[in-house]
This record gives sequence, C-alpha cells and structure tokens, in this order.
Amino acid sequence: MAAALKPPGSVRALKAGLCAAVVLCLVTSVVHVLMVFLHVAPANSVSKRYSPQITAWVYPYFEQNWRLFAPDPDSVNRQILVRTAHTRSDGSAQVSSWFDLTAVDSSAVEHHVFPSHTAQNMLRRAWGGYVDSHGGDDTARTERAVMMRKYLSNIAADRVAAHNGGSFDFVQLRVVTLPVAAPGPAVGDRPPTPVESRLLPWWKVTRHAQ
Repeated sequence: MAAALKPPGSVRALKAGLCAAVVLCLVTSVVHVLMVFLHVAPANSVSKRYSPQITAWVYPYFEQNWRLFAPDPDSVNRQILVRTAHTRSDGSAQVSSWFDLTAVDSSAVEHHVFPSHTAQNMLRRAWGGYVDSHGGDDTARTERAVMMRKYLSNIAADRVAAHNGGSFDFVQLRVVTLPVAAPGPAVGDRPPTPVESRLLPWWKVTRHAQ
C-alpha cells in the first residue's frame, strides 16, 4: 500500500528541478542586487577589490545613472558620418565617400509614428559610451573601451553595408558637433559653425570584408 502511494520518479525529478530553479533564481537575484549596489555606492574597499567583476556584470545591460531624475539634455547636435575602405588585389585602397548615419536615423524618426528604439538611441548611445570610455583620446586602455569601440564600429559597418552594399575592410567615423539652433526665425541662411569636428582612426572590420 505504501509503495502504491509513493510518487513516481518523474514527479520527484520534476520537484527537484523546480526547487533547483527557484534556488538558482534567488541566488542570481541576490548577486544582481549586490553587484548593482556596489556599482552605485561610493567607492569602498569591496568595490575597489572586485571592480572588474562588478563592471563586467553591470555593463552594458544594467548600467545605472541619475539621468532619469536629473536629465541633462544635449545642448548640441552631433552628425556622425562613416566612410569605408577596400584594399584591391594590387594593394591600392578604394575609399568611399562619407555616408551620414545621423541623417538616416533622423529620417526614420521623423517619418514614423512609432519610431524604433534602434533609430532613436542606438547610434547616440554607442557614441556616448565611446566618449565616456575613451575621452578625447582614441586609444582603448580598458576592456570596456575596447568593447565600446567594437560596438560603435559594428553599428557603422552594418548600417553602411545595408544601405550601400559591397565589401570593405576598414571603416572610419567623423563626428561633427553643431550648436543647437536658437528658437525663433533663423538669422540669415548661413549654416551653424561646427563646435568640433572629430576624425576617428581607421578601424579594421571582418564581417564585411570580401
């Protein structure tokens, strides 16, 4: 009779798997809360000791900042352009003309009632992450800087390939910073004078190479 009331092995295995999943979720939640807390808390001995592990956990998906509560809107407009280079069989380089990535995003936002997050923020956030990790120097000195450089170059390469096609070996970005136009009627027809024009180095790409 006792053997008949004993649950089958499949039920026991299911219960054991469910318990293991619950424990795993609880442990992951505790680790996540601890990592985020150490990331946003003032620097201390624990956060300094485990800084690489905390950074690897938080970026790029769990980044924390105060912009939601204290927004700091951009006071300038940035125009991000890209050009490509392809090495011919004779060793000479074929360089394309500049392609305006920002204009493509702006057009996608202006002509859609519900524009995608990709068109609104991907390129802008990629450039912001690159500047935050590199500053005014284009030399990557940390793992996050290398990651942001690859992220930005992959976005540029994928977008120019989707619009122009063809194969290429290198990409180069140019970022032109323009002041936000003052409200009211425009004074004259002169375009705004760029605040900064930053030319980035050539970056090697592999997925669009021939």
